[in-house]
Amino acid sequence: MARLSYYIALPFIYLLSLLPFRGLYLLSDGFYLLLYYVIGYRKKVVFTNLRNSFPDKAETELKAIQKRFYRYFCDLFLETFKTLTISPAKMLKHCSMDPAAEALFNGLAAENKSIIIVMGHKGNWEWAGNTFSMRCKHQLYVIYHPLGNPYFNKLIIKMRTRFGTKLIAMKDTFRDMVQNRSHLTATAFIADQTPAPDKAYWMSFLNQDTPVFPGTEKIAQKMNYPIVYVSVQKIKRGYYTLSADLLKMPPYTSLREGEITEAHTKRLEAAIIEQPDTWLWTHRRWKHKRSNN
Repeated sequence: MARLSYYIALPFIYLLSLLPFRGLYLLSDGFYLLLYYVIGYRKKVVFTNLRNSFPDKAETELKAIQKRFYRYFCDLFLETFKTLTISPAKMLKHCSMDPAAEALFNGLAAENKSIIIVMGHKGNWEWAGNTFSMRCKHQLYVIYHPLGNPYFNKLIIKMRTRFGTKLIAMKDTFRDMVQNRSHLTATAFIADQTPAPDKAYWMSFLNQDTPVFPGTEKIAQKMNYPIVYVSVQKIKRGYYTLSADLLKMPPYTSLREGEITEAHTKRLEAAIIEQPDTWLWTHRRWKHKRSNN
């Protein structure tokens, strides 16, 4: 069944990827109307997340952000498939890198420093990986969750590695980073997923008590790598830019527990507040509560 569904879907996926951007976004407009007004996909989850994150905003403003989010969400879904066939030149045109970010990465490469990149599900993070791989000297490794369907998993791998990016399954992260220690690498952590509450670092994020993965901090301390925060800002429809800041530099021996985790989470929070409709609000980010034990 998994194989059959893959081969039925594959021609449509490639047709989507071949559409010109104007056609792609016309289709996205149709998906938006269907998803928002007909299906109502996770509308309650999205609005609850927005209301709890921005308690000072009026309901009319929250509704406007919600609608803009669903338009972005539909665009993002189709833009991801575009990776299958888009040319390198067009990829760089639609997702550029800020000159200051490129200078930062080049400077770290010149010092032969492998790095950890930390970012969130904001903007078009898939395109950002493509741009980094084409513009920077570090070999980019992205941590990912393999899909249950092996055929679609191979397609996702093909999409994500087409421009030179390599993938690491989450369970193999530390082992693979140690094995690649002699090479110039950048390992990207998407750090805004929801961990098990008993293994999380808890902090305030968007006005809510929030569990955060401490793995980025722990691995950075073990590897002794600089940490770079990357943000992906939407410029206009179909166009994004990647910016970067040096978040922390080793040694980390003098830092208190949670200092790195708080630093990158607060940086993401600021980026979301600046452009709230381009973060993944459909995610059930606050489904867990902190234990009183």
